[in-house]
Amino acid sequence: MAYSDQKMSGSKVTALVIVALVHLALGYAFVTGLATNFVKKQVEKLNTFDVEEPPPPPPDEPPPPPPDIPMSPPPVVSPPPIVRNPNPPPVVINTTPNPPPVYVPTPVVAPPAPPAPAPAPPAPPVVSKAAGAKGNPADWISTDDYPPSSIRAEEEGTSVIAWTINAQGRVENCRTTSSSGSSALDQAACRAITRRGRYSPATDAAGNPIATTATRRVVWKLPQN
Repeated sequence: MAYSDQKMSGSKVTALVIVALVHLALGYAFVTGLATNFVKKQVEKLNTFDVEEPPPPPPDEPPPPPPDIPMSPPPVVSPPPIVRNPNPPPVVINTTPNPPPVYVPTPVVAPPAPPAPAPAPPAPPVVSKAAGAKGNPADWISTDDYPPSSIRAEEEGTSVIAWTINAQGRVENCRTTSSSGSSALDQAACRAITRRGRYSPATDAAGNPIATTATRRVVWKLPQN
């Protein structure tokens, strides 16, 4: 229930109570013989009694805006007067001559030392006695060593080979120093000399066996049937 409804119900209850009291007073007046004026006055009071709902309070009005206050301009401050010296001091010019430049000699850097030369290879031992072939060296390479592929291709030529005779008198490190034009013929010459060559090793002045080298020209001619 709203606040206005509750207030109206309370007013009605109050009016009913007052009416009841008036009726009681009228009854009592009739019983006791009160004057008629009293009854009329009470009736007039009842006629003029009107229960009205009080009006709602007015809304709060916003406060009026403050009046505009004009801004006063800042006071103008005048700069102080410039006081000039009538007799300024003379300008002093430094006439001291500049000091002479200091000469700093450039340090002499020595060139880098050349690299040390590589040590010379040891001198070959002095052969006191040359190596001696065991058997006939002409038999070590023959037409039997002619490669079949070279025979079919009819290859001929001269192979110059060189090899090392080690301290045990064996042939090793055979190589071609001048080719016959056929690698098959050159390789056949080295295979034959390595397989068949045998030597008494060379010795130095103290009689110790040393390694030496030997060379040979091998002429390849196609065998005649």
